[in-house]
Amino acid sequence: MNYRILGSTGLRVSEIGMGCEGFSEENFGMARKLFDIAEEKGVNYFDLYASDPKVRAAVGEAMKGRREKFVVQSHICSLWKNGQYLRSRNLPEVKAGFEEMMDLLQTDYLDVGMIHYCDALSDWQTILDNGILAYAKELKAAGRIHHIGLSSHNPQVAMKAVENGAIEVLMFSVNPCYDLQPANEDVEQLWADEAYADQLTNMDPERQRLYELCEEKGVGITVMKCFGGGDLLDASLSPAGAALTVNQCIHYALTRPAVCVVLAGAHTEEQFLTSISYEEAGEEERDYAAAFASFPKISWTGHCMYCSHCEPCPEKIRIADVTRFLNLAIAQGSVPETVREHYKVLEHHAGECIACGACEKRCPFGVEIRENMKKAVETFGY
Repeated sequence: MNYRILGSTGLRVSEIGMGCEGFSEENFGMARKLFDIAEEKGVNYFDLYASDPKVRAAVGEAMKGRREKFVVQSHICSLWKNGQYLRSRNLPEVKAGFEEMMDLLQTDYLDVGMIHYCDALSDWQTILDNGILAYAKELKAAGRIHHIGLSSHNPQVAMKAVENGAIEVLMFSVNPCYDLQPANEDVEQLWADEAYADQLTNMDPERQRLYELCEEKGVGITVMKCFGGGDLLDASLSPAGAALTVNQCIHYALTRPAVCVVLAGAHTEEQFLTSISYEEAGEEERDYAAAFASFPKISWTGHCMYCSHCEPCPEKIRIADVTRFLNLAIAQGSVPETVREHYKVLEHHAGECIACGACEKRCPFGVEIRENMKKAVETFGY
């Protein structure tokens, strides 16, 4: 298992994590089975948005005796009321729900306390005005949560939250189809058929800016909806008009700026093991570029996908990394210190480019790489 540092939190987390969708399977017995696999395979991160007390109790029992082996991301504001799930911004309800959750999980702290499901700017304002964020800060000060997170599907809302400065971890929906869709307060539009009726070209600029902003601010992204609810794995359901593999979906998410963990939902042990097998997959199995280039409904012409098909460079320049740092600087209108330092430690820089054009011949997306290298020299000075 490979591990990454979760933004600026200092937490060392497995790049494959557990979603909680399958914890209720087999009369809640699947939770223990998935945790056993996770411990064996080195998966140390999981998300728990589900509010059903039986699910939370099953997770608490599954963690018993091995709590310190897991990094827990669980949700504030996700409640169980009158026998059903409720997202609440009512502070007394939220506080009572948090205490119940902690009792059921049998833990004294959460590694990441995730403010649950904010997709509207008005809702983010409510979180500020109703004391929800202030409560999260109180919990952090008391050591009951170690880091504050927020889950969202809307890049506009997520950027507002990241810019606030209190959010350290962002749970966000990342896959190659959702990344084409503009911000919308209606999450259903992310997978609505009509949203993909005409050919789509290139990533929504707000989504790209969000990923770059998170990297710049040290906010780690934990990924939900990596498989689009399974639709991306089925050609008859995929908005792209073609199927991707599990490895391709995971690799796409893990190559976005600031992404640290892909939360792989699994309803069976086999599904979870399939996601974990990404760690042993070869480059060809992970490669998404050829599939993307052939999608009948989607084109990424001229857009760098950080797929590294442009390499190897005869001058050993890591072209995808140079392009990523260039894009971060362009988005800022300046060169942030962290970007400058990351560029500096690259073994080879854009100034070493001999403009041979071999990279452009290999790029599936027609990116003007030589022009990007010139811009990088102008931006960084070498």
